[in-house]
Amino acid sequence: MSGIKPLKGIKVIDFTHVQAGPACTQLMAWFGADVIKVERPGSGDVTRTQLRDIPEADALYFTMLNSNKRSLTLDTKTQQGKEVLEKLIKESDVLVENFAPGALDRMGFTWERIQELNPKMIVASVKGFSDGHHYEDLKVYENVAQCAGGAASTTGWWDGPPTVSGAALGDSNTGMHLAIGILTAIIGRQQTGKGQRVSCSMQDAVLNLCRVKLRDQQRLDRLGFLEEYPQYPHGKFSDVVPRGGNAGGGGQPGWVLKCKGWETDPNAYIYFTIQGHAWEPICRALGKPEWIEDPAYNTPRARQDKIFDIFAFIENWLSEKTKYEAVDILRKFDIPCSPVLSMKEIAADPSLRASGSIVEVDHKVYGKYLTVGSPIKFSDLKPEITAAPLLGEHTDQVLAELGYSQDQIKSMHEGKVV
Repeated sequence: MSGIKPLKGIKVIDFTHVQAGPACTQLMAWFGADVIKVERPGSGDVTRTQLRDIPEADALYFTMLNSNKRSLTLDTKTQQGKEVLEKLIKESDVLVENFAPGALDRMGFTWERIQELNPKMIVASVKGFSDGHHYEDLKVYENVAQCAGGAASTTGWWDGPPTVSGAALGDSNTGMHLAIGILTAIIGRQQTGKGQRVSCSMQDAVLNLCRVKLRDQQRLDRLGFLEEYPQYPHGKFSDVVPRGGNAGGGGQPGWVLKCKGWETDPNAYIYFTIQGHAWEPICRALGKPEWIEDPAYNTPRARQDKIFDIFAFIENWLSEKTKYEAVDILRKFDIPCSPVLSMKEIAADPSLRASGSIVEVDHKVYGKYLTVGSPIKFSDLKPEITAAPLLGEHTDQVLAELGYSQDQIKSMHEGKVV
């Protein structure tokens, strides 16, 4: 890691598994925190074995969410395991967990007990629903969160079913929100000297990304229609925000359009946005200067009833151009657009490699693999992304740092405490 390490000196007990929690703690590890992933001896995080493509190696599901961490195996059901955890709590700053509700309490580590051990401790939790919600005991996964948070009901085609996104709106998005909460609590502790509990529910994190749809619900309640949706002006609106296909969510009409090769390439498309201030350059790029002053076209409201005719014209213009050729032409006119990139194209993108958004790391068992790097860029910080730890790889190291002798560590191994 070049430059400063802003979170150096922050020790994090990582009691998370699967995706939402690990995404949170991985972000902190990238920025310098010492993240100790506490796992069950012999098995560890369930994603170590999920969707494996090399039988003897940890799955990419695990390695891509746990880089830059240390792994400590610990059986917290044993008395000695609880004693180790007590020592770790006393020396740490943050504990992050995404257990089922009440799991920490049943382990004997209630919020009150943790405060006794370390009044400065910040306990951060990923939840499915917020405390007090009538579904707070419901088990939540990615697509459940997308449905509960309003994303699925507003995604897809108006004559089809609700559709979930391929993006991890419920999992990784919640982890990012929780990381912001933890960092806020750390700054708050600098002012008060006290720790606090922090939580983020998956429903709330999805809802936070759907705020424009909540905006649209209120507009629909008042007006009875939404003029930027494809259903306007000829379609019918019910009393709920409809699914808008590939329409833009911010009031700027946009659509996914076919390019040369779409018959054989499922991603030979671009996304094209018609912004009001970009109408003149759009007309010039398409060779339709007469549309610039034509009152049937020169305002967004005038264009709305002809929007699919306009998109059809643009698609015809695109028919002899690859998605890359089209974008290279359109960007010269400052027209908002993008090629639809496949994950294969993204993995090979030299710009993403150069920026550190996609990195290649070397794993002791798996070998070389690609993973994501920090999406946040700094002028004086470029995180070095290291491989995820093997199960229990740092157990002896962490125990020694807690003051255990080699004989005590050996005895814990023999007793299967670690």
